[in-house]
Amino acid sequence: MDRHKALVMLEDGTYFWGKSFTITGETYGEIVFNTGMTGYQEILTDPSYYGQIVTMTYPLIGNYGINSEDMESERVQVAGFIIREYQPFYSNWRAKKSLGEWLTENNVLGVEGIDTRALTRHLRLYGSMKGGITTETLDPKKFLEKIKESPDYVGRDLVQYVTCKEPYYYGKQGKERLASFKGEAKYKIAVLDCGLKFNQLKLFVERDAECLVFPCYTSAEEILAHNPDGIFLSNGPGDPAPLQHIVKTVKQLLGKKPFFGICLGHQILGQALGATTYKLKFGHRGINHPVLNLINKKVEITSQNHGFCVRKEELPKDTVITHVNLNDDTLEGIFVPDLRAMSVQYHPENAPGPHDSVYLFDSFLKLVEGKVENIYP
Repeated sequence: MDRHKALVMLEDGTYFWGKSFTITGETYGEIVFNTGMTGYQEILTDPSYYGQIVTMTYPLIGNYGINSEDMESERVQVAGFIIREYQPFYSNWRAKKSLGEWLTENNVLGVEGIDTRALTRHLRLYGSMKGGITTETLDPKKFLEKIKESPDYVGRDLVQYVTCKEPYYYGKQGKERLASFKGEAKYKIAVLDCGLKFNQLKLFVERDAECLVFPCYTSAEEILAHNPDGIFLSNGPGDPAPLQHIVKTVKQLLGKKPFFGICLGHQILGQALGATTYKLKFGHRGINHPVLNLINKKVEITSQNHGFCVRKEELPKDTVITHVNLNDDTLEGIFVPDLRAMSVQYHPENAPGPHDSVYLFDSFLKLVEGKVENIYP
């Protein structure tokens, strides 16, 4: 495979030289880092990364290839991929092809040979920022001008690019083109898709639930017309502040049905309750983030992927803060008993990541059953 010289550049003028292990071209987005040692396929297909260029802090990537089972959406979502060393010779019994082949097929620019340790340290010091990768405009001054002219990440509605186009059913047979519940499971869960990950649906199905997935712009009236037992609001990409149309829908749904939000869904719930959000300096992205469950006083090692946070001091007094991040004390989970609404900032569906927080799906189904007390084990 030919290796084309590539330039990785941040909007503050910092740049690195490497080589493409996929295609040639140019791409732009917010450059962020993920601290996971494994899980690159799930990361690359996570819709929450739409509009972002991801760099992996672990130095060797590609050694277990790509398989057909670990997709978290139907396509690659990242704008670009930055690594230290690419391993084309993969070894795994499930693997179907190499990472480089797969990214090339999906027209995604991947670069190796970058000092990812230096890049990560720079982002930690100065914060995540816009950037780009090019194999074409190799003059740093000219490429910097292009980066500055590229769309901003903050303030944009990116959910519109990842939500489903029409409703569909997800049950024991997987995804089906139906626009109503079958009534084949114990629970009926309406899912508002802001960029959901497939493992969230799979975990509901494992718990005898069937899901009806709606585009994120679906009205509250249309969702309630299907009489679901509970409502789930998924993760998704970008800044939650511009998503006031979804916030309005959630306000109309709260109190009518039990509610569970993950990641962006948590941020939208926070806004529906009256709080605002703010951008974290470099975000939380990885599969090793410690979170304290304030209800049972246990520490959970969690999978995370977010760059924004809800201001916990602005939440109503009847909001129970259930989880906090042990690295920076930011808000990670809330519960409003009167509304039967709960949410977490991180990813309990563990794709990739530890299984410490899977119990939250059971907690939500307890709410669906009418229980309010002792829902957190």
